[in-house]
Amino acid sequence: MIGSLEYSTLQGLWWLLCSIVGALFLCLNFVQGGQSLLWTVPRTAEEKSLFVNSLGLKWELTFTTLVTFGGALFAAFPLFYATSFGGAYWMWILILFTFILQAVSYEFRNKPRNLLGGRTYELFMLINGTLGVLLIGTVVGTFFTGSEFTLDQYNVVAWVSPLRGIEAVFEPFNLGLGLFMVFHARTLGAMYLLNNLDPGSQGDLADRLRRATGINFIVSLPFLMYVLVRLLLMKGHEVRAEGAIVLAPHKYLDNLLAHPVLPVMLAAGLALVAWGVGKSARSASLRGIWFGGFGTFLIGLTLLLLPAYHNTAFYPSRTDPASGLTIFNASSSRFTLTVMTYVALFIPLILAYIAYVWRAMAGKRVGVDDVRNEEAY
Repeated sequence: MIGSLEYSTLQGLWWLLCSIVGALFLCLNFVQGGQSLLWTVPRTAEEKSLFVNSLGLKWELTFTTLVTFGGALFAAFPLFYATSFGGAYWMWILILFTFILQAVSYEFRNKPRNLLGGRTYELFMLINGTLGVLLIGTVVGTFFTGSEFTLDQYNVVAWVSPLRGIEAVFEPFNLGLGLFMVFHARTLGAMYLLNNLDPGSQGDLADRLRRATGINFIVSLPFLMYVLVRLLLMKGHEVRAEGAIVLAPHKYLDNLLAHPVLPVMLAAGLALVAWGVGKSARSASLRGIWFGGFGTFLIGLTLLLLPAYHNTAFYPSRTDPASGLTIFNASSSRFTLTVMTYVALFIPLILAYIAYVWRAMAGKRVGVDDVRNEEAY
Protein backbone atom coordinates (compact mmCIF):
# COMPACT_ATOMS: atom_id res chain seq x y z
CA MET A 1 0.00 0.00 0.00
CA ILE A 2 2.71 2.48 1.04
CA GLY A 3 4.93 1.37 -1.81
CA SER A 4 2.27 2.39 -4.32
CA LEU A 5 2.03 5.99 -3.09
CA GLU A 6 2.98 8.70 -5.55
CA TYR A 7 6.30 10.47 -4.96
CA SER A 8 4.53 13.83 -4.50
CA THR A 9 2.18 12.24 -1.94
CA LEU A 10 5.14 10.96 0.08
CA GLN A 11 6.76 14.40 -0.03
CA GLY A 12 3.59 16.07 1.23
CA LEU A 13 3.09 13.38 3.87
CA TRP A 14 6.57 13.87 5.30
CA TRP A 15 6.19 17.62 5.56
CA LEU A 16 3.00 16.93 7.52
CA LEU A 17 4.80 14.49 9.85
CA CYS A 18 7.67 16.92 10.41
CA SER A 19 5.16 19.70 11.09
CA ILE A 20 3.39 17.57 13.70
CA VAL A 21 6.67 17.02 15.54
CA GLY A 22 7.50 20.72 15.28
CA ALA A 23 4.08 21.72 16.63
CA LEU A 24 4.53 19.27 19.50
CA PHE A 25 7.83 20.95 20.33
CA LEU A 26 6.15 24.36 20.40
CA CYS A 27 3.54 22.92 22.75
CA LEU A 28 6.27 21.58 25.07
CA ASN A 29 7.90 25.02 25.31
CA PHE A 30 6.11 25.43 28.64
CA VAL A 31 9.39 24.11 30.08
CA GLN A 32 11.33 27.05 28.66
CA GLY A 33 8.58 29.43 29.72
CA GLY A 34 8.62 28.08 33.26
CA GLN A 35 12.38 28.52 33.42
CA SER A 36 12.06 32.19 32.47
CA LEU A 37 9.58 32.68 35.33
CA LEU A 38 12.23 31.66 37.88
CA TRP A 39 13.37 35.27 38.12
CA THR A 40 9.97 36.91 38.53
CA VAL A 41 7.48 34.64 40.33
CA PRO A 42 9.22 32.71 43.17
CA ARG A 43 10.16 34.69 46.25
CA THR A 44 12.19 32.13 48.19
CA ALA A 45 14.87 29.57 47.39
CA GLU A 46 12.40 26.83 48.28
CA GLU A 47 9.87 28.12 45.75
CA LYS A 48 12.58 28.24 43.09
CA SER A 49 13.44 24.63 43.84
CA LEU A 50 9.76 23.74 43.48
CA PHE A 51 9.80 25.30 40.01
CA VAL A 52 12.99 23.56 38.93
CA ASN A 53 11.94 20.21 40.34
CA SER A 54 8.62 20.39 38.50
CA LEU A 55 10.13 21.48 35.18
CA GLY A 56 12.95 18.97 35.56
CA LEU A 57 10.46 16.14 35.09
CA LYS A 58 9.74 17.29 31.53
CA TRP A 59 12.76 19.14 30.12
CA GLU A 60 14.18 16.04 28.43
CA LEU A 61 10.93 15.56 26.45
CA THR A 62 11.30 19.06 24.99
CA PHE A 63 14.94 18.50 24.07
CA THR A 64 14.22 15.07 22.58
CA THR A 65 11.36 16.47 20.50
CA LEU A 66 13.64 19.22 19.12
CA VAL A 67 16.26 16.64 18.15
CA THR A 68 13.57 14.45 16.57
CA PHE A 69 12.30 17.41 14.56
CA GLY A 70 15.80 18.14 13.27
CA GLY A 71 16.41 14.47 12.50
CA ALA A 72 13.14 14.12 10.60
CA LEU A 73 13.95 17.19 8.50
CA PHE A 74 17.43 15.85 7.81
CA ALA A 75 16.10 12.50 6.59
CA ALA A 76 13.08 13.77 4.66
CA PHE A 77 14.37 17.11 3.31
CA PRO A 78 18.18 16.91 3.27
CA LEU A 79 18.63 19.91 0.98
CA PHE A 80 16.83 22.14 3.49
CA TYR A 81 18.96 20.72 6.29
CA ALA A 82 22.13 21.34 4.29
CA THR A 83 21.05 24.85 3.33
CA SER A 84 19.85 26.05 6.73
CA PHE A 85 22.19 24.19 9.06
CA GLY A 86 25.13 24.50 6.67
CA GLY A 87 24.58 28.17 5.87
CA ALA A 88 22.96 29.74 8.96
CA TYR A 89 25.26 27.87 11.30
CA TRP A 90 25.83 30.74 13.76
CA MET A 91 22.10 30.88 14.41
CA TRP A 92 21.87 27.13 14.98
CA ILE A 93 25.01 27.07 17.13
CA LEU A 94 23.47 29.74 19.39
CA ILE A 95 20.21 27.78 19.66
CA LEU A 96 21.98 24.52 20.46
CA PHE A 97 24.25 26.31 22.95
CA THR A 98 21.23 27.55 24.92
CA PHE A 99 19.95 23.97 25.14
CA ILE A 100 23.36 22.76 26.32
CA LEU A 101 23.16 25.40 29.05
CA GLN A 102 19.73 24.01 29.98
CA ALA A 103 20.97 20.43 30.25
CA VAL A 104 23.99 21.45 32.34
CA SER A 105 21.80 23.52 34.65
CA TYR A 106 19.44 20.69 35.58
CA GLU A 107 22.42 18.42 36.17
CA PHE A 108 24.51 20.71 38.38
CA ARG A 109 22.26 23.41 39.90
CA ASN A 110 21.64 21.54 43.13
CA LYS A 111 24.96 19.70 43.36
CA PRO A 112 26.85 20.42 46.61
CA ARG A 113 29.93 22.64 46.30
CA ASN A 114 29.36 23.41 42.62
CA LEU A 115 31.78 26.09 41.45
CA LEU A 116 29.32 28.45 39.78
CA GLY A 117 26.55 28.44 42.36
CA GLY A 118 22.85 27.76 41.89
CA ARG A 119 22.03 31.30 40.75
CA THR A 120 24.37 30.98 37.74
CA TYR A 121 22.56 27.87 36.58
CA GLU A 122 19.24 29.67 37.04
CA LEU A 123 20.61 32.38 34.73
CA PHE A 124 21.45 29.65 32.19
CA MET A 125 17.84 28.46 32.40
CA LEU A 126 16.65 32.02 31.80
CA ILE A 127 18.86 32.25 28.70
CA ASN A 128 17.42 29.02 27.33
CA GLY A 129 13.87 30.08 28.19
CA THR A 130 14.14 33.50 26.52
CA LEU A 131 16.98 33.72 23.99
CA GLY A 132 16.58 30.08 22.92
CA VAL A 133 12.85 30.44 22.28
CA LEU A 134 13.31 33.84 20.60
CA LEU A 135 15.85 32.41 18.13
CA ILE A 136 13.69 29.38 17.36
CA GLY A 137 10.77 31.70 16.58
CA THR A 138 13.07 33.71 14.34
CA VAL A 139 14.07 30.57 12.42
CA VAL A 140 10.40 29.60 11.95
CA GLY A 141 9.80 33.10 10.62
CA THR A 142 12.32 32.52 7.82
CA PHE A 143 9.93 29.92 6.36
CA PHE A 144 7.89 32.96 5.34
CA THR A 145 10.38 35.81 4.95
CA GLY A 146 13.24 33.78 3.47
CA SER A 147 17.00 33.71 4.00
CA GLU A 148 20.02 35.08 2.16
CA PHE A 149 21.40 32.12 0.20
CA THR A 150 21.89 30.86 -3.33
CA LEU A 151 22.24 27.36 -4.75
CA ASP A 152 24.25 26.49 -7.84
CA GLN A 153 23.45 23.72 -10.32
CA TYR A 154 25.06 21.20 -7.96
CA ASN A 155 23.04 22.45 -4.96
CA VAL A 156 26.12 23.90 -3.30
CA VAL A 157 25.03 26.52 -0.77
CA ALA A 158 26.46 30.04 -0.85
CA TRP A 159 25.31 32.12 2.14
CA VAL A 160 25.39 35.80 1.29
CA SER A 161 25.25 37.37 4.76
CA PRO A 162 28.43 37.18 6.88
CA LEU A 163 26.19 36.92 9.97
CA ARG A 164 25.35 33.35 8.96
CA GLY A 165 21.69 33.31 9.98
CA ILE A 166 21.74 35.89 12.76
CA GLU A 167 20.60 38.49 10.24
CA ALA A 168 17.11 36.93 10.48
CA VAL A 169 16.66 38.62 13.88
CA PHE A 170 16.62 42.02 12.14
CA GLU A 171 13.52 41.14 10.09
CA PRO A 172 10.50 42.57 12.03
CA PHE A 173 8.20 39.63 11.21
CA ASN A 174 10.75 37.09 12.47
CA LEU A 175 11.43 39.10 15.61
CA GLY A 176 7.70 39.56 16.27
CA LEU A 177 7.12 35.82 15.98
CA GLY A 178 10.03 35.12 18.31
CA LEU A 179 8.80 37.58 20.94
CA PHE A 180 5.29 36.12 20.74
CA MET A 181 6.74 32.66 21.35
CA VAL A 182 8.72 33.88 24.37
CA PHE A 183 5.71 35.38 26.16
CA HIS A 184 3.43 32.55 25.05
CA ALA A 185 5.90 30.04 26.49
CA ARG A 186 5.83 31.97 29.77
CA THR A 187 2.02 31.77 29.71
CA LEU A 188 2.15 28.01 29.19
CA GLY A 189 4.84 27.67 31.86
CA ALA A 190 2.68 29.40 34.47
CA MET A 191 -0.32 27.22 33.60
CA TYR A 192 1.79 24.06 33.74
CA LEU A 193 3.24 24.92 37.15
CA LEU A 194 -0.24 25.62 38.49
CA ASN A 195 -1.24 22.13 37.40
CA ASN A 196 1.89 20.26 38.47
CA LEU A 197 2.73 21.77 41.85
CA ASP A 198 1.06 20.33 44.94
CA PRO A 199 -1.68 22.81 45.95
CA GLY A 200 -0.73 22.28 49.58
CA SER A 201 2.78 23.54 48.84
CA GLN A 202 1.80 26.63 46.88
CA GLY A 203 0.25 29.08 49.34
CA ASP A 204 0.03 32.46 47.63
CA LEU A 205 2.38 31.13 44.93
CA ALA A 206 -0.73 29.97 43.08
CA ASP A 207 -2.03 33.56 43.01
CA ARG A 208 1.28 34.76 41.58
CA LEU A 209 1.19 32.05 38.92
CA ARG A 210 -2.36 32.98 37.95
CA ARG A 211 -1.31 36.62 37.70
CA ALA A 212 1.73 35.64 35.59
CA THR A 213 -0.56 33.65 33.29
CA GLY A 214 -2.77 36.66 32.59
CA ILE A 215 0.02 39.23 32.32
CA ASN A 216 2.16 37.22 29.89
CA PHE A 217 -0.87 36.35 27.78
CA ILE A 218 -1.79 40.03 27.49
CA VAL A 219 1.80 40.99 26.63
CA SER A 220 1.92 38.30 23.92
CA LEU A 221 -1.26 39.54 22.17
CA PRO A 222 0.22 42.56 20.32
CA PHE A 223 2.98 40.36 18.89
CA LEU A 224 0.41 37.73 17.90
CA MET A 225 -1.77 40.31 16.18
CA TYR A 226 1.23 41.75 14.34
CA VAL A 227 2.33 38.30 13.13
CA LEU A 228 -1.16 37.30 11.98
CA VAL A 229 -1.80 40.57 10.12
CA ARG A 230 1.61 40.50 8.43
CA LEU A 231 1.19 36.82 7.57
CA LEU A 232 -2.14 37.36 5.86
CA LEU A 233 -0.98 40.42 3.93
CA MET A 234 2.60 39.58 2.98
CA LYS A 235 3.75 38.30 -0.38
CA GLY A 236 4.82 34.69 -0.68
CA HIS A 237 7.08 32.75 -3.03
CA GLU A 238 4.86 30.84 -5.43
CA VAL A 239 6.04 28.04 -7.71
CA ARG A 240 4.60 28.44 -11.19
CA ALA A 241 3.82 25.62 -13.61
CA GLU A 242 7.10 26.03 -15.49
CA GLY A 243 9.05 25.76 -12.23
CA ALA A 244 9.80 29.46 -11.82
CA ILE A 245 9.48 30.90 -8.29
CA VAL A 246 7.92 34.36 -8.16
CA LEU A 247 6.50 36.66 -5.50
CA ALA A 248 2.71 36.45 -5.28
CA PRO A 249 0.50 38.85 -3.28
CA HIS A 250 -1.26 37.56 -0.11
CA LYS A 251 0.04 34.07 -0.89
CA TYR A 252 -0.30 32.80 2.68
CA LEU A 253 -3.85 34.07 2.96
CA ASP A 254 -4.63 32.12 -0.21
CA ASN A 255 -2.96 29.04 1.28
CA LEU A 256 -4.97 29.42 4.47
CA LEU A 257 -8.25 29.61 2.59
CA ALA A 258 -7.36 26.91 0.05
CA HIS A 259 -8.08 24.15 2.57
CA PRO A 260 -11.02 24.68 4.94
CA VAL A 261 -9.39 22.71 7.76
CA LEU A 262 -6.58 25.25 8.20
CA PRO A 263 -8.66 28.30 9.25
CA VAL A 264 -10.71 25.99 11.50
CA MET A 265 -7.53 24.71 13.15
CA LEU A 266 -6.19 28.24 13.62
CA ALA A 267 -9.44 29.56 15.09
CA ALA A 268 -9.82 26.51 17.35
CA GLY A 269 -6.23 26.86 18.55
CA LEU A 270 -6.64 30.53 19.41
CA ALA A 271 -9.94 29.85 21.19
CA LEU A 272 -8.47 26.96 23.22
CA VAL A 273 -5.49 29.04 24.32
CA ALA A 274 -7.78 31.89 25.39
CA TRP A 275 -10.05 29.44 27.23
CA GLY A 276 -7.10 27.83 29.01
CA VAL A 277 -5.75 31.21 30.08
CA GLY A 278 -9.20 32.21 31.34
CA LYS A 279 -9.52 29.04 33.41
CA SER A 280 -6.05 29.47 34.91
CA ALA A 281 -6.05 33.23 35.48
CA ARG A 282 -9.66 33.84 36.50
CA SER A 283 -10.76 30.68 38.34
CA ALA A 284 -9.50 28.02 40.72
CA SER A 285 -9.07 25.50 37.90
CA LEU A 286 -5.70 23.76 37.51
CA ARG A 287 -6.41 22.31 34.07
CA GLY A 288 -5.86 25.36 31.87
CA ILE A 289 -2.58 23.93 30.55
CA TRP A 290 -4.42 21.12 28.75
CA PHE A 291 -6.53 23.59 26.77
CA GLY A 292 -3.61 25.96 26.21
CA GLY A 293 -1.24 23.17 25.25
CA PHE A 294 -3.55 21.61 22.68
CA GLY A 295 -4.44 25.05 21.33
CA THR A 296 -0.74 25.80 20.92
CA PHE A 297 -0.30 22.54 19.02
CA LEU A 298 -3.07 23.51 16.57
CA ILE A 299 -1.66 27.01 16.06
CA GLY A 300 1.85 25.67 15.54
CA LEU A 301 0.67 23.00 13.10
CA THR A 302 -1.25 25.58 11.05
CA LEU A 303 1.77 27.88 11.01
CA LEU A 304 4.10 25.12 9.79
CA LEU A 305 1.71 23.85 7.11
CA LEU A 306 1.08 27.25 5.50
CA PRO A 307 4.46 27.76 3.78
CA ALA A 308 4.82 24.34 2.16
CA TYR A 309 1.69 23.31 0.27
CA HIS A 310 -0.17 24.77 -2.72
CA ASN A 311 2.96 25.37 -4.80
CA THR A 312 4.80 27.43 -2.21
CA ALA A 313 8.52 27.63 -1.45
CA PHE A 314 8.78 26.75 2.26
CA TYR A 315 12.33 28.14 2.49
CA PRO A 316 12.53 31.12 0.13
CA SER A 317 15.75 32.79 -0.96
CA ARG A 318 15.78 36.56 -0.52
CA THR A 319 18.86 36.76 -2.74
CA ASP A 320 17.88 34.51 -5.65
CA PRO A 321 14.18 33.47 -5.76
CA ALA A 322 15.03 30.60 -8.12
CA SER A 323 17.09 29.00 -5.32
CA GLY A 324 14.05 28.72 -3.03
CA LEU A 325 13.32 25.30 -1.57
CA THR A 326 10.04 23.44 -1.98
CA ILE A 327 8.93 20.07 -0.64
CA PHE A 328 9.53 18.74 -4.16
CA ASN A 329 13.06 19.92 -4.87
CA ALA A 330 14.40 19.56 -1.31
CA SER A 331 13.19 16.07 -0.40
CA SER A 332 14.90 12.70 -0.26
CA SER A 333 14.43 10.10 -2.97
CA ARG A 334 11.19 8.19 -3.40
CA PHE A 335 12.86 5.03 -2.06
CA THR A 336 14.09 6.80 1.08
CA LEU A 337 10.71 8.36 1.81
CA THR A 338 8.98 5.01 1.26
CA VAL A 339 11.27 3.22 3.72
CA MET A 340 10.84 6.06 6.23
CA THR A 341 7.06 5.79 5.90
CA TYR A 342 7.16 2.11 6.83
CA VAL A 343 9.25 3.01 9.89
CA ALA A 344 6.75 5.79 10.72
CA LEU A 345 4.11 3.12 11.28
CA PHE A 346 5.69 2.72 14.73
CA ILE A 347 4.98 6.35 15.64
CA PRO A 348 1.71 5.47 17.49
CA LEU A 349 3.70 3.09 19.70
CA ILE A 350 6.22 5.83 20.44
CA LEU A 351 3.44 8.30 21.27
CA ALA A 352 1.85 5.71 23.55
CA TYR A 353 5.17 5.28 25.35
CA ILE A 354 5.54 9.05 25.75
CA ALA A 355 2.01 9.25 27.15
CA TYR A 356 2.79 6.42 29.57
CA VAL A 357 6.02 8.07 30.76
CA TRP A 358 4.24 11.43 31.08
CA ARG A 359 1.51 9.88 33.19
CA ALA A 360 4.04 8.06 35.35
CA MET A 361 6.01 11.26 35.98
CA ALA A 362 2.89 13.34 36.57
CA GLY A 363 1.22 10.81 38.84
CA LYS A 364 2.40 12.74 41.90
CA ARG A 365 2.41 16.50 42.09
CA VAL A 366 5.68 18.14 43.15
CA GLY A 367 5.62 19.39 46.70
CA VAL A 368 7.83 20.89 49.41
CA ASP A 369 8.77 17.44 50.74
CA ASP A 370 10.45 16.60 47.43
CA VAL A 371 12.65 19.66 47.81
CA ARG A 372 13.43 19.18 51.50
CA ASN A 373 14.32 15.51 50.96
CA GLU A 374 17.05 16.65 48.52
CA GLU A 375 15.26 15.17 45.52
CA ALA A 376 15.34 18.54 43.73
CA TYR A 377 17.35 19.38 40.65
